[in-house]
Amino acid sequence: MKVTVMAAGKIKESWISEGIAEFTKRLRRFVNLSIIEITDEKVPESYSEKQISQAVEREGRKMLDRWPSDALGIAMDPGGRSVGSEGLAKLMDRWAVNGTSHLVFVIGGSNGISPEVVNLCREKISFGPHVFPHQLFRVMLLEQIYRARKIIAKEPYHK
Repeated sequence: MKVTVMAAGKIKESWISEGIAEFTKRLRRFVNLSIIEITDEKVPESYSEKQISQAVEREGRKMLDRWPSDALGIAMDPGGRSVGSEGLAKLMDRWAVNGTSHLVFVIGGSNGISPEVVNLCREKISFGPHVFPHQLFRVMLLEQIYRARKIIAKEPYHK
């Protein structure tokens, strides 16, 4: 299976980059992983809601321009359906059994994901009600994909 993580923003902290590198390495035996990083739109907090919405739309256009044509999209959203590790494993396994060979997990910037990108996604899932920094969330998502693949393979790790 091919897995793409599409995320807004650049990773700035070395410890986050190290975490991404570690889980990228671990995932090699399970999936063909790629990470697509799009430039996030900087919006000072004093901007209006309309200006923030326009910035999110610009990020969304960048994502759509890089969207793999064969992929099933999953929007990572705090308001989405909450799934734990076992739930993510079940979803990924079901998609694979149903013939899906490419998943795109979308992480928006600090102002969210554009409605156009969300509409392209089959699922909107959450790792709970908490909101995490989008850079840190990248490591968390990769760890959860790795954990899900270990669960699917019936290998120890997830306890």
